Order: sequence, then C-alpha cells, then structure tokens
Amino acid sequence: MDINNVYSRGGDDVENTGIESNISAVFENGTIFLTGATGFLGKMFLEKLLRSCPKLKRIYLLMRPKKGKNVEERLETIFDGPNMEPLKRKYPKFIDKVTIVNGDCTLPDLGMDEDVIDKLIRETNFIIHCAATVRFDQDIRTAAHINVRAVRDLITIAKQMKDLKAFLHVSTAFSHCVWSEIHEKCYEGGMAADKLLDLVEAIDEDRLTKMTPGLLGEWPNTYVFTKGIAENLVAQEFETMPIAILRPAIVIASVDEPVKGWVDNLYGPTGGMIGAALGLLRSIQGKQENITELVPADYVINAGFAVIWDIVANRKNCQNGLLITPEETKHTEEPIFNVVSSTEAPITWKKFYYMTRKHAIHVPSELQLWYDFFAFREGRLHHLIACFFLHTVPAYLVDFICLCIRRKPMLVQGYQKINKFMEVVSYFALREWKFFDNNAQNLWRRMNPEDKRQYPFNMKNFDWDTYMHYYVRGARVYLLKDPLETIPKGRVKFWKLFIAHYTLIAILLLIFFKILCLLCSCIF
Repeated sequence: MDINNVYSRGGDDVENTGIESNISAVFENGTIFLTGATGFLGKMFLEKLLRSCPKLKRIYLLMRPKKGKNVEERLETIFDGPNMEPLKRKYPKFIDKVTIVNGDCTLPDLGMDEDVIDKLIRETNFIIHCAATVRFDQDIRTAAHINVRAVRDLITIAKQMKDLKAFLHVSTAFSHCVWSEIHEKCYEGGMAADKLLDLVEAIDEDRLTKMTPGLLGEWPNTYVFTKGIAENLVAQEFETMPIAILRPAIVIASVDEPVKGWVDNLYGPTGGMIGAALGLLRSIQGKQENITELVPADYVINAGFAVIWDIVANRKNCQNGLLITPEETKHTEEPIFNVVSSTEAPITWKKFYYMTRKHAIHVPSELQLWYDFFAFREGRLHHLIACFFLHTVPAYLVDFICLCIRRKPMLVQGYQKINKFMEVVSYFALREWKFFDNNAQNLWRRMNPEDKRQYPFNMKNFDWDTYMHYYVRGARVYLLKDPLETIPKGRVKFWKLFIAHYTLIAILLLIFFKILCLLCSCIF
C-alpha cells in the first residue's frame, strides 16, 4: 500500500450524524488572522480551516521572506506538500480566501505596517497564534522577541479589534516543566515579561549569553522558559478578552488528517526514531519505563478548534476592552487546555521504541547506514561511554577513510549535532510529569456527535500500534523522501547490514578474548 495514496479525513469511516457542526458554524463569514503558518501546526490549522470551514470569509497569514524566498514563493511552498492534496481535491479555488500579511515576529508589532494593523483591527474575528521559535538552543534575545514580545504586541493589537470573537494562543504542555504536576492553570513564570524584554534590550550579546544559564534557573532551555512567561501575559487578559491557551504535549505525526502519518519535521521523538532506524543513533540517556507525552498533530488542531468554539459559545465578544460573559455559561476554571495522552492512553518510552522499531523493520530504507542497535541508558556515565565508542569512534574512523579516498568527511560533525540534539531530548526522557486535563475532557463532553466526528481529539482507547504503522511509514516517505516502492531494495540492505553488524561483533569479541587470554597467560 502506498501511503501517498491514502487520504483519510478524520471520522470519515464513521457514519454522518446528520447534525450540524457547531464548530464549523462558528467560522461562518469570519476572518482569521493566523501566525506561524509555515510551521507544522500552522500548516495543519490552515489546511483544516480551508477544508472544514468552507463558509469562512478570509484568512490573513503572517509571513516573512526567508532563505532567499519572498512571501509569495513561501506561500506556494506551503501548499505544495502532500498534506494539501485533500484540500486541493475538495476546494480547488481555496487560495482565493488566503491573503498574505508581511510581518516578522522578531520585530516590534510583529513587523507589520500601521495600515496593515488598522486593516486587521477592522476585519479580524479570530486570532490563532502559532508562531514561535521551537529551537531549544535559541539565544535568549531571539526567543524573548518571538515567544514573548510578539505575544505582548499581538494582545495589544487584539484589544483594539472591533469584533474579536476568539484568540487562541498555542503554547506547550511543558511551559512549566519545573513542576512535577501540571494542572490547567497558569503558574508563575521564570521572570516577569517586561523585565525579560528590558533585559535583552539593555545587555550586549556576549554578556547575555553568559547570563542565560542564571536566567533560566530550573528551566532546561530558552524555549520552555519564554513560553511560560508568554502564558503569564495571556493569563492577565482572561477577564478582559475572549482568549484561551492551548497546551499540546510533544506533537508527532497525524493520525488521520490531512494525510495519515504526515509529519514535516525531525523534532523530538521523530528525529530519534529516524536516527535509530537508520543506524545512526545508538544511545540516549533516559528512563525507558517513564511515560512520555505524545499527541498526534491533528488531535492538537481539533482541540484548538473546539477551544475556539468554546470561547465563542461561552464568552461574548470583546467590546471596547470589556469582556461580558453570560452568567449562565460562565466557567470558573481558567481557559487553559492541556492536550496530553497520559490521562487516557499512556505510553512509555520503551513501548514507543518497541512499536516504531517493529514497524520500521517491515519498511527498511535504502538510506540505512548501519543495523539498528539503539538503547536507553539511564546512567550518565554509561551513556557517555556508549556515545564515545558507538558514536565518536566510528565517526572519526569513517571520516578518516573518507579523507583517504578524497571524499568530504561529514560524520564527526553530524554526530556533534546528533549528540547535542539528544542532550535536549534527554531532559524529557529522564523525567515524568503528572498532567491534568479536566478542562479538555469537559470540553470533549460538551461537543455534539457531529463535532466529535469531525474534530476528534479524545484519546481514550487510542490504538497506538495502528498509529505507529502509519507514523513510521509517514516518516519514511515525507521526511526521508524515500517512497515505499524502494522497500525491496531496503530489505536487501537491511539483511546485509544485519550480517555485517553481528560479524563485526563476533570479530570484536574474538579479539577481546584473545587479548584477555594473552593477559592471563602473562600474569599466571
């Protein structure tokens, strides 16, 4: 079966309920301002809006030129992927509803001109703010500008909007990962937003870099540090704006929409899975019995749509900076929604690796460099020793051979990046959190049957094994760009590497025992 020909819309295998979708109706004649449309979740929101809400009026996309491409070329790239095929088939003229807004989240007011801001203030009904730097090693100044200042400035603009119905801020479930239990409430951030922004403007780059570890404190990286601070900014507006926070866990490939197993990045477990499958990644420091928080991307998007519906249904429009909420529908809890898997469908790191490896063996890639012998190692010293002998030594050996045959050495530099990436992942693989998702579960229960069909996100009885089947194939096709037609050649290479791997182990063991015997004979 070719995954490229599998286009399945979530819930299509369930009989239509005949009930109108409350969620889709919310966006009728509405204008949406979407940031982060070039990112993974942004693309997903964009596609779903255009395909599932055909009566919406317009979507404004915040975009900037990048890597030699202007905004028009970047827009073409967004709609060029396989994830957009279901939309193109259903609504060929979808592009008529999309308008580019030139901007840049690294700049004040998101880099938008005054006339553009005025237009958004007049026309926008919904804001979906996905834009963020998700690089864990991002310098603190850039992270503060994109993840904090952009949120502050967007809130200021949103307060002036004449008919703002809902503002969805996409955060992360790990924004307050310094706590072992994470409820759907706002916690105190690492520091006040205004103090952080003043600090990054006042201090030069070198000093700021040296100060960063002290600023972060218990927070492991600049990403979660700044996302937590941004949440505090949003929480200050709960009483005055129709605004909510969506906190997804680790986002991985789609389960159904827009394409089964679609993913466009190597972040987190996806990069680890591919590295292990290709025989590149052989060790990570982590506790394999720990529960990990993984959520399919389309479930995150569906939860976001449901939250927007909830804002509109239960909180009246923001008028002149005053939010009027009907008493009969007023919620006592903060509008924060944890989208996690551990409460309904927990999965451990060990089970994740076992399942992905089981399915990867059935679809081996020609790109595989060595036989997969990845392992979790809890001890720091054990992990470092393994990295030295299984990553560093082979890398230098292969690069030396490349130099001898006049080919460009790449493996040493590659493993430096891999080891750095795994250091970031290790923080989350060594720890376990208890998440609470009462708000998300209550939201699910309030949805009507048709909305549950079109916008599923509840993970009760979730079939991880079936999901991994498509996740692995999606990673192979969409990330490695290796079509399933090459599986027969991949199997041949897999068995060659299998034989080579165990032959090498046998030779090394023989050498070890020979040396051991020589040492014993010398001693005795």
